[in-house]
Amino acid sequence: MTPKLKTLDHLVLTVADMDASIRFYQSVLGMQAHAFQAADGGTRWALSFGQQKINLHQQGAEFEPKAHRATPGSADLCFLSDTPLEVWLAHFADHEIEVLEGPVRRSGATGPILSLYLRDPDQNLIEVSNEA
Repeated sequence: MTPKLKTLDHLVLTVADMDASIRFYQSVLGMQAHAFQAADGGTRWALSFGQQKINLHQQGAEFEPKAHRATPGSADLCFLSDTPLEVWLAHFADHEIEVLEGPVRRSGATGPILSLYLRDPDQNLIEVSNEA
């Protein structure tokens, strides 16, 4: 039998400024930031939304083991939302967040999506999408 994966438990973003990243993901994308005790006893930061989790590593103080090139700004993340993109556009404008592109049609993991593109404080590419 070939082993199979079930789901993604978490991913890690390396960030240049922990406070700026937490502020962005909380105020702009509506995620919840929380400190947690890691298995090694250290305190770490994570962002949560739905059943998903993003762990944050401070650039230069990453936890081992880490990605071969743990670098701020190297991620390209797509988030699905049930909130209409028109509402997101107004929300981004209220927060003075530049929308780079969109709404544009794309292909998501489970089918067609309609997407907006922006950048976080580390210049990661962020895609906010509705299923189309």
